[in-house]
Amino acid sequence: VQLVESGGGLVQAGGSLRLSCAASGFTFNDFTIGWFRQAPGKERERNGISCISNVDGRKYYPDSVKGRFTISSDKTKNTVYLEINQLKPEDTAVYYCAAANRPFTIAVRDYDYWGQGTQVTVSS
Repeated sequence: VQLVESGGGLVQAGGSLRLSCAASGFTFNDFTIGWFRQAPGKERERNGISCISNVDGRKYYPDSVKGRFTISSDKTKNTVYLEINQLKPEDTAVYYCAAANRPFTIAVRDYDYWGQGTQVTVSS
């Protein structure tokens, strides 16, 4: 099983990024894919900041990112994308994608496989 994130970087506040998560080694269509983040000096957030079910298409965004984050899944490429707009300095974190063998879940404890993370740094 492998999850490989890419697309992070240094961006000015107000800018945009698109993160990618390429998955392999499991039945992609049976899993929920979530993005989680860990800010400097803090624990990884307990719920995803964007999650998508490859089973039924359900999506989740917490209020803190609604309207700015968009998650999508390309089943032809086994890849999930996270479009982030209007970036804020408080979005600075390592962003991880993860896969849960469940129809839908947002809880970090439910995720079975994890990528190595990609750094997003937002300057003010």
